[in-house]
Amino acid sequence: MALPNTHYGALTIERMLRSCQGIFFIGVGGISMSALARITKRQGYRVGGSDRTASEMTAALAEDGIEIFCGHSAAHLDGYDAVVYTVAIDGANPEYREAICRGLPVLSRSDYLGYLMARFSKRIGVSGMHGKSTCTAMCAHILGEAGDPTVLCGAELCEKTHSSCRIGSPDGVFLFEACEYMDSFLDFYPSLAVILNLGMDHVDYFHSMEQIRRSFRAFAERADGEGGVLCNADDSECLQAMEGFAGRVHSFALVAPAEFTAERICYEKGNTSFDFCRYGARLCRISISVCGEHNVYNALAAAAAAFLVGVHPEQIAKGLADFRGAKRRMERKGSLNGAEIYDDYGHHPDEIKATLQGARQMGYRRVLCAYQPHTYSRTAGLLREFVEALGEADRVFMVDIYAAREQNVYGVSSAQLADRIGEKARYCGSFASTAAAIREEAREGDLVIVMGAGDVFQVFDLLWN
Repeated sequence: MALPNTHYGALTIERMLRSCQGIFFIGVGGISMSALARITKRQGYRVGGSDRTASEMTAALAEDGIEIFCGHSAAHLDGYDAVVYTVAIDGANPEYREAICRGLPVLSRSDYLGYLMARFSKRIGVSGMHGKSTCTAMCAHILGEAGDPTVLCGAELCEKTHSSCRIGSPDGVFLFEACEYMDSFLDFYPSLAVILNLGMDHVDYFHSMEQIRRSFRAFAERADGEGGVLCNADDSECLQAMEGFAGRVHSFALVAPAEFTAERICYEKGNTSFDFCRYGARLCRISISVCGEHNVYNALAAAAAAFLVGVHPEQIAKGLADFRGAKRRMERKGSLNGAEIYDDYGHHPDEIKATLQGARQMGYRRVLCAYQPHTYSRTAGLLREFVEALGEADRVFMVDIYAAREQNVYGVSSAQLADRIGEKARYCGSFASTAAAIREEAREGDLVIVMGAGDVFQVFDLLWN
């Protein structure tokens, strides 16, 4: 059972850590936790952390001078004064239990992140069920062109290998991805809250769209009066969540009337361009080297957020022109049998559908998708939607479900999902069988996307070996 978030708040945490010299991170190999460890190290603390297994991420942290332990043991806390944990662990974790026993300050990841951002004057929080990492990475490029931001993204930034963060000036913008799972984003302090979209997800925590709308509304209400909220006017659930909101609201859209819009959109061979407009007036022409309507929304939101914190349109256009994608977001990995092979993190039906539809705009003969479902609860709760979304591919290779934090109490399987999809789907199960199926079926002119939020990327080690 996952641990809950703490909710001490920035002022209380500041008092708790006043005499602290060393901070230990449980689950340090995760994208967000590794970023927090790096920022903490830069601030002069002794920093250590543990994870279940070694990884490229933990190796990179060790190179940065962070003490890394594989596995969990109470002895690892010796010499540390405080602990930050990811909610993915449970209360039986020996380091967590030892920290409680010793009376150390124990903070959840989101509570600690809220404390770190509170000292910055401009704080952009990017929220939404889909597209957060890509939009955050896009905005990071823009802000990096214009200044020296601090960035915490939910994906590795391609220009900074094995790091999801950029540590900038204390006077710069603090840009962060705001995760909604277990209401983590309600510990954050955005001066500008970006809401990309709403939809049903994390069904082990969210049980209705009403609950999701309440959570995102509460996140919007955490934005200060000067910055306000930037929301998607084409998303009906987003608009419903913002009904009667008393604060300042900015909007972006491709279809509905909005403050910021994308006009004269052009898709060509995997590249996209559009006019970035405010109240109908053209600010600049934006070109991005990623495809799909979903990425127009991401780029439009990133551009609008940057504009609202004072970035000039020319810098917005230049920053986005340099964007080549976030790690595992339609990231090209190579070629096989004349087919192009891509890696993608998509794990929700809306994300899968948007990615596959965008892939079709790239001009390939066929689109093949190897997919690993993420968690039993999501697969069972959104089974019909997964069948529809994966149906956008010409061929589907199903990998066994990635359990993450769950047990299969739902009786669902990837084989069942393949059966529901029909003849175009093939149940493979293991990574080895999936790699073999791709080698067998991929041909000249095909695009192959290996997709999922778990460990499906291990397929790549088998494709070319």
